[in-house]
Amino acid sequence: MTEHTNPAPTEGTDPAAAPPAAVPAPGKRPGARRHTALPKAQTLIEALPWLTRHHGKTVVIKFGGNAMVDDDLKAAFAQDVVFLRHAGLRPVVVHGGGPQISAQLDRHGLVSEFRAGLRVTTPEAMDVVRMVLAGQVQRELVGLLNQHGPLAVGLTGEDAHTLSATRHRPRIEGELVDIGRVGEITATDTGAIEALLADGRIPVVSSIARSADDAHVYNVNADTAAAALAAALGAETLMVLTDVEGLYEDWPHSDDVISRLTAAELETLLPSLASGMVPKMEGCLHAVRNGVRTARVIDGRVPHSILLEIFTDEGIGTMVVPDDDRRRTPAASTAQEVPV
Repeated sequence: MTEHTNPAPTEGTDPAAAPPAAVPAPGKRPGARRHTALPKAQTLIEALPWLTRHHGKTVVIKFGGNAMVDDDLKAAFAQDVVFLRHAGLRPVVVHGGGPQISAQLDRHGLVSEFRAGLRVTTPEAMDVVRMVLAGQVQRELVGLLNQHGPLAVGLTGEDAHTLSATRHRPRIEGELVDIGRVGEITATDTGAIEALLADGRIPVVSSIARSADDAHVYNVNADTAAAALAAALGAETLMVLTDVEGLYEDWPHSDDVISRLTAAELETLLPSLASGMVPKMEGCLHAVRNGVRTARVIDGRVPHSILLEIFTDEGIGTMVVPDDDRRRTPAASTAQEVPV
């Protein structure tokens, strides 16, 4: 049997004999196709106002809490910081290392003791602190960041006199107490950090300070160090990662988190906060009263919490703003913080 095919219509043939052309759906342009990647484009466009607002701005991030010990959270943190860098921001990372220090002290048979929320640091313990922060935690964090390119450079507060401190003696029950090599920051020199930022790098700073009163070094609180550097750098934002959602309106009766409060409102709340959160919130207070536009305490247990806080309306923590910011949070007057 011979197979017959219909010839294509030629000039002069009856158009009615040709197959009908496809008609576009209402509201759809001819040739348009619904691409599965379009939602990604929409997400990027939604981030445009935040990218514009923060472009070229310095952001100081204090790395701590569960994000320091959970491998997935550490990887997500590194991705967030590198994303900020490629999005045109200038991130600076400041870190402590409480869990790692305690573990290493145990291995050396040294007791971990805390007074007034601060680690008692003997000369022997200071050697361990220095080794863990500069030789372990910092190196791991720099390595994670540099998996995405030659970006991160590690330094400690003692390098280039970045942080200088004198001995800190907290007042306990009315008496000044000596807790060893624990320092109170008295001066900052941001020259080395600014040079790294100008070169497109991500500085990673360990919370150790040179001594301004002898030839040794001091262990300084990483929250305090991050706040001091944020103020000295004129940062747009200080971000402090922690293991709670933020400040609660009426803990334990409610788990509603205050999304925003002013410096004066925070100062009123400080005496009622759990000791573990006091250095964090004091750091936020210092930052916004010394030129930093906002200070934020965010839940480091949430993957990509930094991006969620900076690039979306649905912030996931508590933001502290200067007193002249008119947008107040009425619930702040009754806020409490969950114990840590």
